[in-house]
Amino acid sequence: MPDIKETIETANAKVVDIIINSKPALVDVRHAVDVIPGMSKTLILHSGPPVRWDEMCGPQKGGVVAAAIYEGLANNWKETEDRVRSGEIKLGSCHEHGSVGSMTGITSASMWVHCVKNDDTMGYCAIYEGRGNTSAFGGYNNEVIDRLRWMDRVLGPALHDAMTNAGEILLTPIISKALIMGDECHNRNWAATLLFVDAINPYLASTDLSKLEISKILDFITKPHYNYFLTLSMPACKSVLDKATNVPHSTIVTTMARNGFEFGIRVSGLGSQWFTAPAPVIAGSYFPGFSAKDANPDMGDSAITETGGLGAFALAAAPALTQLVGQTAADAIDYTMQMGEITATQNPNYQIPYLGFQGTPTGIDIRKVIRTGIAPVIDTGIAHKEPGIGQIGAGITRAPMEAFRKAFEAFAKLEGLA
Repeated sequence: MPDIKETIETANAKVVDIIINSKPALVDVRHAVDVIPGMSKTLILHSGPPVRWDEMCGPQKGGVVAAAIYEGLANNWKETEDRVRSGEIKLGSCHEHGSVGSMTGITSASMWVHCVKNDDTMGYCAIYEGRGNTSAFGGYNNEVIDRLRWMDRVLGPALHDAMTNAGEILLTPIISKALIMGDECHNRNWAATLLFVDAINPYLASTDLSKLEISKILDFITKPHYNYFLTLSMPACKSVLDKATNVPHSTIVTTMARNGFEFGIRVSGLGSQWFTAPAPVIAGSYFPGFSAKDANPDMGDSAITETGGLGAFALAAAPALTQLVGQTAADAIDYTMQMGEITATQNPNYQIPYLGFQGTPTGIDIRKVIRTGIAPVIDTGIAHKEPGIGQIGAGITRAPMEAFRKAFEAFAKLEGLA
């Protein structure tokens, strides 16, 4: 009989094989209620582990209010709060519904979502709202609602028609090229967004849209600092890691997510169970007029990119990003090298030119996190703690070790090691 170490290594090798050999592809853009498992007209999804209204941070509450107004479930903050408390409006974690969401993660029935397929596993993510005042950063005024309604009338249907013509757009080749061009596909998606535009443009052109309409759509996708592709890299990683979950005896992390109140992880061999700790603060650089005292604790499902070997794990591929997050190019290399000490492998599909085209560190192993004391690093946007103000900076944070200790203890108990 194999010993437990050998059993774990075999399980982790299976998880790694799934990750490396996955081929996530955008296959459609649809209304959330039509595709997300368990979605309903009165359900509003959020980022991170499950959280009650009373525990929600300000921006996430603001995003819920925006969704409620947009869906016609309420008219203002007070009505939304009352109906959440009464159960007329329900809240749920994106991750528990096969989806992910940026920052607040707010996803409601009528929002359009990217549908990413990986073999028999799907991942969903609400399409990018742009920069500034958005529900993803807690905005809920008329500007936010009007933009969501334009996306419902124009952007969503156009992308759906384009994808009907395309059939699928493979995402791994786009991510691979983007890393070589200076992205890390979390906070920097300049190349990836333009590569996506290049891929979808012929199919937009083959719809019944006018040239002016197509021009406006492409302008929306590319102008907000080229970060549109984040809402594709996230469901790509989600679809891959969900396929790699529930592998008995595996110690590989399949989810890292935050909601501004708690940070949570899930581990392949421990299934859907969450292991949480308080959401960490973010060390970063702030836009003029803002400082750390204005910042909300870390928030968003976008750490699924780090979980999948992108984001800060690939920071050495994106030295230009370090200026935004208050770091140096040397720091970027150090972060990537550190992450190699807590991961199971390097992904040959995602290569870093500066490091001799080695693959990105992939497959966070809770055993290595505990043994080394090195916590996973995440590069992230910083939201104002008050709803309706939006992004105020960007920075670097570390996953809280407490979550990994809890997961390690649960794993040891399950395997009869404690």
